[in-house]
Amino acid sequence: MAEIVNMPKLGFDMKEGQLVKWHKQPGDAVKPGDILADIESDKATIEVESYVTGTVLKLLVNSGDLVPIGAPIMVVGAAGESVDLAALGVAAPAIAAAPAQTASTPAPAGKPVATPTPDGGNGHGLPGGVRASPLAKHLANEYGLNVAQIMGSGPQGRVTKADVQAFKEGAVSAPAKSRPAPGFTPVVAGGEDQTLPASRIRQRIAARMSESKQSAPHFYVTVEVDMEAALNLRKDLNARRAEDDKITVNDLIVKATAVILRQFPNLNASFNGETTIRHGHVNVGIAVSLDDGLMNVVSKDADVTPLTMMATHHREMIARARAGKVRPDDVDGETFAVSNLGAYDVENFVAIINPPSAGILAVGSARQVPVVTKDGALAVGWRMKATISADHRVTDGAEAAKFMQAFKQILEDPLRLLM
Repeated sequence: MAEIVNMPKLGFDMKEGQLVKWHKQPGDAVKPGDILADIESDKATIEVESYVTGTVLKLLVNSGDLVPIGAPIMVVGAAGESVDLAALGVAAPAIAAAPAQTASTPAPAGKPVATPTPDGGNGHGLPGGVRASPLAKHLANEYGLNVAQIMGSGPQGRVTKADVQAFKEGAVSAPAKSRPAPGFTPVVAGGEDQTLPASRIRQRIAARMSESKQSAPHFYVTVEVDMEAALNLRKDLNARRAEDDKITVNDLIVKATAVILRQFPNLNASFNGETTIRHGHVNVGIAVSLDDGLMNVVSKDADVTPLTMMATHHREMIARARAGKVRPDDVDGETFAVSNLGAYDVENFVAIINPPSAGILAVGSARQVPVVTKDGALAVGWRMKATISADHRVTDGAEAAKFMQAFKQILEDPLRLLM
């Protein structure tokens, strides 16, 4: 019997997604795990996997279409089966019979063709008029290319990974141009102001962080953690692991956070205006820096997942996020979050809560600093500062302080993370 595949929800606040590319066409066989399409949310381009087995009978949306969450996008069934959309609960197909409008396709009567903006943009509010997938932008940056110079072959002139690779190969094969001899470049004081349109991810970050600061009364509690034992444990564990499968300090921090959250259900919660929801699972969001913003990937059931398994999973999710290929499960279900700026030599900072979570932990660098030992002597020790931002609607200062004390204690006795 035919089944409907719906537009998945790729994050808590996602309302719609753009179908960038179909990987399957009518007549193609599919099974669970096959990639059906690339969907672009406000945060990244995500590969949508099939959860059904059968043959693609009909596509219900076009490449380039913006599709609401939960809307039907594909029909899968037995090969040769007829499709009755009404019987499947689809009142009218969302797809047009013709492919998405392109520059070479004449517009239907009464519908004007979009023309480029004076600055070379495409009218979509994109910086410099450039439409490119996150993976394409990542590759262009890696190759040292200007993505604005690359001709896109995707929907609405979108630059794809293949476009970047083709441009790079053409650039490599072209004869090298002579370069001016190095010399002194004068610094120009002043200059023209620039007005840059915000990207979709930047707009979403701005909206959500403004909402969070306006609606959630934040308060903050900071502790300093002796990290010597935790760093020694990490060193011992990594001595037994492959070079490309190391445990990071952030893995230890996420694990410690998750274990302690079991003792503080008010912090593993969400406030919805009238009630507080205490979440049954501990799913810790991990802030990942991207070229044009940031996103959180989610460590599911982090309180009960073994540390070594968790480390491998974190590395894979973060790599997918930075390549613009996160999966829906990578970004869904966060109940608390960790933001770690330790790699940037940051001593201490505070973070903004990511709704609907009730808290976020901001972590600085583990540093060698002068410390006073228990017997009053001066020595060198490893110290790290961590600050919780908590929602005063669901918790209070004393509870947050106890949480941070417990967090400090478990990292200073890190063998408990392996139990």
